[in-house]
Amino acid sequence: MDFEPTERQVYWRDRVRNFIEKHVRPNMDVYKAQDAEGDRWKVIQIIEDKKAIAKEEGIWNLFMPPRNDGHHHVEETFEFEGPGLTNLEYALCAEEMGRIGWASEVFNCSAPDTGNMEVFHRYGTLEQKEQWLRPIMNGEIRSAFLMTEPFTASSDATNIETRIERDGDEYVINGRKWWSSGLGDPRCKVSIVMGKTDPTAGRHAQQSMLLMPNDAPGVNIIRHLPVFGYDDAPHGHMEVEMKDVRVPVTNMLLGEGRGFEIAQGRLGPGRIHHCMRTIGVAEEALEKMCKRLQEREAFGKPIYKHSVWEERVARARIDIDMTRLLCLKAADMMDKVGNKAAKQEIAMIKVQAPNMALKIIDDAIQAHGGGGVSNDYGLANAYAHQRTLRLADGPDEVHARSIARMEFGKHAPNEGPTANALRGGAKAANDGSSFSSGDMGVAR
Repeated sequence: MDFEPTERQVYWRDRVRNFIEKHVRPNMDVYKAQDAEGDRWKVIQIIEDKKAIAKEEGIWNLFMPPRNDGHHHVEETFEFEGPGLTNLEYALCAEEMGRIGWASEVFNCSAPDTGNMEVFHRYGTLEQKEQWLRPIMNGEIRSAFLMTEPFTASSDATNIETRIERDGDEYVINGRKWWSSGLGDPRCKVSIVMGKTDPTAGRHAQQSMLLMPNDAPGVNIIRHLPVFGYDDAPHGHMEVEMKDVRVPVTNMLLGEGRGFEIAQGRLGPGRIHHCMRTIGVAEEALEKMCKRLQEREAFGKPIYKHSVWEERVARARIDIDMTRLLCLKAADMMDKVGNKAAKQEIAMIKVQAPNMALKIIDDAIQAHGGGGVSNDYGLANAYAHQRTLRLADGPDEVHARSIARMEFGKHAPNEGPTANALRGGAKAANDGSSFSSGDMGVAR
């Protein structure tokens, strides 16, 4: 087992790292000032300026899979710009992006566009790609992913109630979604909507995914949903009603009844992308904690010399490094044996990463005293974001259930009343029946 990064991995990681240190971090105050000015739901110019530089330098669309990844469901004739990094190569880049909240967008690698672009790339027709994928990949428009609903337990995606009914050459959409991230952005032009086309079909064949222009008649944003008081503008998380929304039948993705299949393909990589960025978040929090502890004194000596803080800092370093290794293992498995075979590793890192980061951010807040819960150090905001990731792309409980079922399946008894039940549980964990949305709309 070789833990040394390859030349290509180092090359792309360092390009991202150096760009952030040169163009992003020095403009934090500019970003905050522009974010605070005028309308909350607007384009922030400093991001657009840096996006143009990143695009010109070719540090753009880094997450897009290699062209020959073997996952395409339609003939690939659409050319895109991007280096075609593997999951493992992208993991190192995403960690760097995670250090600063708006860094991902600079490289056109922010959620939910990343997952949506991958859906278009893998499952879209050439016409759908030309209409929507090209402008998203060029950074001209943004997109949303509408899955989670306010009136159902969306941790089980089969509960989704939004109806998609065919009427001649059109589909009619009726339903309500929430935590539809990105709908607050004035550039958000299209949504991928998951709904039921045939409630009488098998449990995993009822759902379909449909492309919905956000300016279509009947699309009504009901309200904005803050996260622990943060509005996350201009991105935002919206509750949206779809009332008799009509779209052409050509807007169907892959075919009726294929929505669950698409969701599995979309959220697998998305879950680990969040985890990659989370490691960067934790590194930033640890750095802030260490600096703060060495700047202040209490009870006659520097705070860092109090043994409780030595224990907390040591634990933070151990936990970050362990989590990074698990994340890189999952990414490497996805590259080598595919997302389905890496299902348990993806589930494990999805549970581990946010909980690890939350503990470190919490300790960092404690180290900063009253300043930690203010907006001055970014720790309160980081905590709010990481806490949502215990729900986003499926809650911890669903992933733990999947892990446990696979583990039980490995060790099922040969005889006894529970043998068949346990084997059935293992099969269920592997066939996707434990899939959840619960994504708060922030999938990737």
